[in-house]
Amino acid sequence: MSGNPLAEKVAVPYARALFDFSVEKNIMHQITADFQNLDIFFNESKELTTYLNNPIINQNSKREVLSKTLKSQINIETFKFLMVLVKRDRINVLNTIINAYLELVYKAASIKMIEISTASEFTNSQKETLIQKLKELTNAREIRLIITIDPSLIGGFLIQTESKIIDFTVKNQLQQLAKHLDTVLEI
Repeated sequence: MSGNPLAEKVAVPYARALFDFSVEKNIMHQITADFQNLDIFFNESKELTTYLNNPIINQNSKREVLSKTLKSQINIETFKFLMVLVKRDRINVLNTIINAYLELVYKAASIKMIEISTASEFTNSQKETLIQKLKELTNAREIRLIITIDPSLIGGFLIQTESKIIDFTVKNQLQQLAKHLDTVLEI
């Protein structure tokens, strides 16, 4: 997770409690699917996210909006969890809670989250090749890619895992060449 440390400090206990609850009740797959779908839904529904994050809007209004938009679409336990977040004025950290929860699930399932920044879109065969190589390197059962397009990289890609950064970008190679030329030309 990379983001607001305060939000993470608040979100992690909620994510852990929901994870433990979902394992205990044997509904982890349903809640995980709900959270994966909610993550996409809220990323595409910026107005709804802004509405829910607005501290001026009262809890009853937020509950009503969530009931109308999500209650029939998600597991009842997931919906109850959202209502707890509204009641405790924590709905504003839902995105961080979702990310923390999914990290717990992926870690338990030996799924590695790997962030990749690239100058241009990967083809499906390039993605599959990259996933296979990353599986070999990390010994993960499954790899989930988070791909960000960054044209400033010029070409190539940057891989970030929990503890490593591997930079195959043209921008990095040009910077390395410039540093080398600076040292050579100073002589």
